[in-house]
Amino acid sequence: MSNKDGLRYPSIDALLDKIPSKYKLVYAASKVARLLEEANLEVEDSISEKSIGVALEEIIAGRVTIEFE
Repeated sequence: MSNKDGLRYPSIDALLDKIPSKYKLVYAASKVARLLEEANLEVEDSISEKSIGVALEEIIAGRVTIEFE
């Protein structure tokens, strides 16, 4: 299955329920995406093809814990 909705999935509103700041969301998503790429990890149930999309899916699913200073 692939994501044909592009940047519309996952919803920014749903993501902001998890991380209430757009700036923190971008930071968290980039960190998770980098970890996925560096470790060459694949998430089997992801819809997105790109690592940033997978990272956003992981954030919205609550499988990622980010602590901000």
